[in-house]
Amino acid sequence: MSFEPKILGILCNWCSYSGADLAGTSRKKYPANIRIMRVMCSGRVDPVFILKAMESGADGVLVLGCHPGDCHYSEGNYKTIRRMTMLQKLTDQMGIESDRIRLDWVSASEGDNFSAIIRDMTEKIKKLGPFPRNGGNNG
Repeated sequence: MSFEPKILGILCNWCSYSGADLAGTSRKKYPANIRIMRVMCSGRVDPVFILKAMESGADGVLVLGCHPGDCHYSEGNYKTIRRMTMLQKLTDQMGIESDRIRLDWVSASEGDNFSAIIRDMTEKIKKLGPFPRNGGNNG
């Protein structure tokens, strides 16, 4: 049996979630490994949410927001960039592979981009294997 990763997608309500909806209504193909959580803004995503998701069973976490400069709340995605940069430094020190956590931008009209990002993320996580929890025991 091959490994199928569990990926949490945290999507902003205004752009990325609409892009995911467009991918679905346009019948774009992408792996079913992602579970989506909608937030009002990517700037609302606390790095602790990401670490908690991985501790709770996610093999990877994808944060999608509006393109920089297009945030519904003006500067939320700039806050996201700063937080994700800080999280990247922390996870490097913790020994967590950088490909397990990804920040990207998807607008409401980018269903193709959404499906491509999901495919890419899923393939990278498959290559990394399950995220080790509890001292190496997965579960």
